[in-house]
Amino acid sequence: MNRTTVANATPISTSVGWKSWAMLILLSLIWGTSYILIKKGLVAFSSTQVACLRLSVASVSFFPVMLRRFRRIDWARWKALLQVGLWGFGIPAFLFAIAQTQISSSMAGILNSLTPLFTLLLGIMFFGLRASWAKGVGVLLGLAGAATLILMGHGAGMEGNAWYGLLVMLGAICYAASSNIVGAQLRDMNSITISAAAFAMIGLPAVAYLFSTDFLATLAHEPGAWQAFWAVVVLALFSTVLASVIFFQLVQITSPVFASMISYLVPIVAVSWGVFDGESISVMHLLGMALILSGVYLVKK
Repeated sequence: MNRTTVANATPISTSVGWKSWAMLILLSLIWGTSYILIKKGLVAFSSTQVACLRLSVASVSFFPVMLRRFRRIDWARWKALLQVGLWGFGIPAFLFAIAQTQISSSMAGILNSLTPLFTLLLGIMFFGLRASWAKGVGVLLGLAGAATLILMGHGAGMEGNAWYGLLVMLGAICYAASSNIVGAQLRDMNSITISAAAFAMIGLPAVAYLFSTDFLATLAHEPGAWQAFWAVVVLALFSTVLASVIFFQLVQITSPVFASMISYLVPIVAVSWGVFDGESISVMHLLGMALILSGVYLVKK
């Protein structure tokens, strides 16, 4: 979108009311549950199969919407829509699934709360946002929290290889990029249309790759495969389809940084599910989460 288009677009309110907060809480509950669903999907399927199945189900769900709105989609902005598809959906789906082969769902949820910090950093670097010294301190605190989890994870009773947490951080950067792109270039486009167009671009490769693997054989013969399958289907329908529509609408009526505040609540939901599923929560978990959320607070202050 060029400067003229932005200037001529219909102004959109960025006020924060009860509807915005309700959407924020709902998103936190949905996305906080996504990590345990990824964990359940990995019981029977590989990380790439979980990611491709998630993207395939979401793409099929959005396909009727894409057909109905095809002529109304501003395909002149296809580059922005493709970037949203890649940064907001495609790449993170693989990063989180791969990461959770080595780290707990709790740790993944905690590290993903870095998204607001990366949203701010990318906004400053590429989208003209300005930041105070307090926000800079917030970014440093958040990174210190991530370092606490990753560097000290092996001595804190954390399962697997804590270095895989870097993949979660990379996924958070992808989400931050997508959030800024929507806020800067697609603010005047309907949120459902954004999601439908984005999945139209990334869905077919995901479906093709999924069925080139032993996915069907695993589904037919692997014990627990159907439970894993339905976990990923729920993940796709709620955490990807429903949540993406709500999230983009939230970005449009507020701001990318406000929308990324879901990271305050997502780790709490993720850790709660982890504890319920028998994951151990250490002092380092809590310290890292406290540092990250303190950083998020300063970024939003």
